[in-house]
Amino acid sequence: MKFLFNLSFRYKIPLWGGLLIVVTSLAVSLALIAQAYDDLQVDVLNSSANLSRILAKTLFPAMLQEEVWRSFEIIRAPLHGKATDNPIQPEMILVLDQEQNVYVSSNPVLVPMLAKLPQLGEDFSRLSQLIASRPETDAPITDYSSTQRIYIATPIAEEGMRLGTLVLIHSNDVFLPRFRNVAWRSAFSGLLILAVLLPLNWYWGLRMAAPLIELAKGVRDVSHGEIEYPHAVTYPYRDELGQLFETYGLMLKALQEKRLLEQEMVRSERLAAIGRLSAGIAHEINNPLGGMLVALDNFKRRGGHDERSLKTMAMIERGLTQIRDTVSAILVEARVKGRNLAAQDLEDVQMLLTGEAHKRSVMMEIDNALVAPVSLPATLMRQVLMNLLLNAIHASEPAGKVRCAMRFADNQLMIEVENAGRTIPVEVMTHLFEPFVSGDETGHGLGLWVTYQIVSQLGGQITAKSGDGLTRFEVFLPVGVAT
Repeated sequence: MKFLFNLSFRYKIPLWGGLLIVVTSLAVSLALIAQAYDDLQVDVLNSSANLSRILAKTLFPAMLQEEVWRSFEIIRAPLHGKATDNPIQPEMILVLDQEQNVYVSSNPVLVPMLAKLPQLGEDFSRLSQLIASRPETDAPITDYSSTQRIYIATPIAEEGMRLGTLVLIHSNDVFLPRFRNVAWRSAFSGLLILAVLLPLNWYWGLRMAAPLIELAKGVRDVSHGEIEYPHAVTYPYRDELGQLFETYGLMLKALQEKRLLEQEMVRSERLAAIGRLSAGIAHEINNPLGGMLVALDNFKRRGGHDERSLKTMAMIERGLTQIRDTVSAILVEARVKGRNLAAQDLEDVQMLLTGEAHKRSVMMEIDNALVAPVSLPATLMRQVLMNLLLNAIHASEPAGKVRCAMRFADNQLMIEVENAGRTIPVEVMTHLFEPFVSGDETGHGLGLWVTYQIVSQLGGQITAKSGDGLTRFEVFLPVGVAT
């Protein structure tokens, strides 16, 4: 059986389709036979019920006047000229009195007069019990006590007065000829359907299998590293199979994007390695640098220096200060403990940058939705906000606007900084978060790199979009509400 499932679709689809057609044809044929049987049975029951009502109404005055011979003639009348292939005509008719004794029978030899109904056999006994349980004077009773015969019992009554019961007996044997005819017709129709549908099924199965085989070959090529769309597409329609080819193309596109993402991950790892190396170098530089600044400050306090010496010391101090600022920017350590970030921190950053924004005629719009403190180091987050807002102010045109939004939702801090002005060039966007890369000639390119390092060490993400005169930075940091 497993061998059938391992077959190629060029064989599997036609074979399974052919099997489905054969099973469906058989099911339809059997349903037609069953329906014909039900329809024939319903016709017999309806016609017999109508006949029994007419006979019961005719028998009532004859039984009322105790005219036995008249009653016999009445029940024998429907049986004259009996045709064995007419299922509507009953096989036998009985008239019972109120004590369920045979009042008159259409076949006195088989069922004699005055015989008690329960004593005539098991079927008649069950019919007797059914009649006794239904004392109503209307509504015929249908009994399927036997698989060979059908019994229809109708009360002989008028105006609430019941004289007895009329029983019509039908044989099931008369159904067999009609069943044979229906079966032969159904079989012929089924064979005709198979003769038409099986070749069509084989043709369409091959048509459907061909593109699937081609698609399987393309997927196999992809597994070997050949990411390309199949050259010959033999199924150009827009049904599910066509959508499968379209999805395959989307998959190839996703694989290409995955390759780019892997390259980006390599780039991020390279940045992280640079960050660790830079942090180590910064630590080593910071110690002697601090000592040099302290020594220079002590030397200046001694006094007695001429003007040329003071200028030289001032130049040295500015140089050392610049080195200290650069090292401070490189030295990022997100594991520093401190107080949690609160709403006031954004207000403090806004106040610190108000002078710079006013000098450049830039308006700052702050949307701070934080209410409770969040578990993030305030010092580092202030540095992130300062770097992003300061870059936005410097990149804005005069009379421009910088917008900053910070909110907490779903255990995540979201920061968005947006400015209108000159956009970031594509070549700069590619290396935006690398050290010493800047779109501003006056900048050293460490601010965004420091921001990237802080966000990464805090387990978050930072993205940048720039185009159509609008630049937006978005930061997402996982946090919890500080307690």
